[in-house]
Amino acid sequence: MKKTSNAIRFETRVPLREVMNRKLTTIGIEATVAKAAKAMCHDEVGSVIILDHNKPIGIVTEEDIACKVVAKDLKPSTVHVNDIMSTPLITVSADKTVGDAARMMVKHKVRRLPIIDEHQKVIGIVTVRDLLAVSNEQNDLLMDLIEINREETVEPGMCGRCSQMSDDLKRVDSVMLCPRCREEDNIT
Repeated sequence: MKKTSNAIRFETRVPLREVMNRKLTTIGIEATVAKAAKAMCHDEVGSVIILDHNKPIGIVTEEDIACKVVAKDLKPSTVHVNDIMSTPLITVSADKTVGDAARMMVKHKVRRLPIIDEHQKVIGIVTVRDLLAVSNEQNDLLMDLIEINREETVEPGMCGRCSQMSDDLKRVDSVMLCPRCREEDNIT
């Protein structure tokens, strides 16, 4: 955690290698949309990377199929993936961080980023959902840290242990305790 002025900013540099999905679906450029959709369904993924001679050149997503084929009432078995794929393929290096990937997604207005190694080979993919999962974990951790380190407050109310009214209740292990109960537990 880094304190900047009056705000606390939680900094992490999580490498994409740690959050990327290695379950990658690829298909050749000559394939039909029907074949791509079958592969996506089989692998339970929302996109397929299009390869030309084993080189990644584009991506077809569920949205591409819905908007560019189904909405136009085209027959998926007669449309080729190279007719609907998004190209050029926006990729990110495996040594980049979650923050780098998020900035690229915003800049290029994409929800999926194929991850490449030093030889330009696709080795995984990261999605907005993957980044949000990391973010949610970090937020949960931050909330736990805040809870642990929050300033102690005194409140009026009923003691959570003896049920007596008090103007001096303090939270102890998520229970509001009066001075007498805190004293019994040797807590001041």
